[in-house]
Amino acid sequence: MSTSLLKVPRNLIKINSSTGRIVPASLRMLSTSASAIQERMSSGGADQSSTLNALSLAESFETPSSNWSKDQIAEIYNTPLMDLVFRAQVQHRKHHDPTKVQLCTLLSIKTGGCSEDCSYCAQSSKNNTGLKAEKLIDVEKVMEKAVIAKQNGSTRFCMGAAWRDMQGRKSGLKKIGEMVRKINDELGMETCVTLGMVNSEQVKVLKDSGLTAYNHNIDTSREHYPNIITTRTYDDRLETIKNVQNAGVGACIGGILGLGETTADHVSFLHTLSNMTPHPESLPINRLVAIKGTPIESQLKNQPKEKQLKFDDILRTIATARLIMPKSIIRLAAGRYTMKEHEQFLCFMAGANAIFTGEKMLTTMCNGWDEDKEMLKKWGMQPMKSFS
Repeated sequence: MSTSLLKVPRNLIKINSSTGRIVPASLRMLSTSASAIQERMSSGGADQSSTLNALSLAESFETPSSNWSKDQIAEIYNTPLMDLVFRAQVQHRKHHDPTKVQLCTLLSIKTGGCSEDCSYCAQSSKNNTGLKAEKLIDVEKVMEKAVIAKQNGSTRFCMGAAWRDMQGRKSGLKKIGEMVRKINDELGMETCVTLGMVNSEQVKVLKDSGLTAYNHNIDTSREHYPNIITTRTYDDRLETIKNVQNAGVGACIGGILGLGETTADHVSFLHTLSNMTPHPESLPINRLVAIKGTPIESQLKNQPKEKQLKFDDILRTIATARLIMPKSIIRLAAGRYTMKEHEQFLCFMAGANAIFTGEKMLTTMCNGWDEDKEMLKKWGMQPMKSFS
């Protein structure tokens, strides 16, 4: 076997019969050291692209790389679909238990009245969707919902507030910190919140309350972003994400597919995420639910059919994300209810390992606990434990 080309021969792939995971030791049988290749890539070695294709490079790393080029990601993204999904599943089994799925439940704790102009969002005060602004709900109401979620098998409880940022919201932040603390201490569940932009001091309050993760999506590519939002810059989002990561809180960072973007935008979106250090703790993939009264809903009506989002695009995005961000949890988020069961199955084959389940998302429909548990049981999958 040549030492200048690194591939993973199929006869070196071994699966632990009890866990279903790829045995990592098999990779060390390769004559070319994966760690040496990663070191060469990080130091800007000029020869790696000529001696190693991008897919083999992704498979070779024992620890995730944050040094991906758009060309490399595009090469992986455009791999023939059958091979792409297979290789993503192999990658998934090297880093995760393929029988475990994280069940998350999302609750809107402050609905509507947001000052941002996100063209897809029902909660923007600038969009005429008929949604009325509400105040932050009480801790007791949140706990009632969290108890129901836990009784139904959810292990992460997520809370969203329709705010641009947390400036001037000290009492609200204190109240949300109390929600986080009670859910952690009394229910033993992971917690995640999304509250808009936060600074380092505000993240510390949440960290001290025991917050597991903070969600702050980048939504789409840097290039397409100005077509979707104008009241908050892409770099504003990246600054909040860095504040979260610097505080030692897990960063839940994803986006929305179906905003009129191109394949190149999918690649650029993944490029931003995969070059973060560290990678996202979790990566929610949303399929746009076009809500009447939002600008994006009327824009997409006039979009040619060939430019509309295809399921293959979702599958390729998930599979590519799994290959280049192998340790991140990849979550099927909003819009999953529009997918047929076999489409969801393919997403899990491509490396997804988390879902939102329960009564509803923030303002859109959600698959229910009973149907999800039945579906996962059929596939031989079980809920992931909290803090695992």
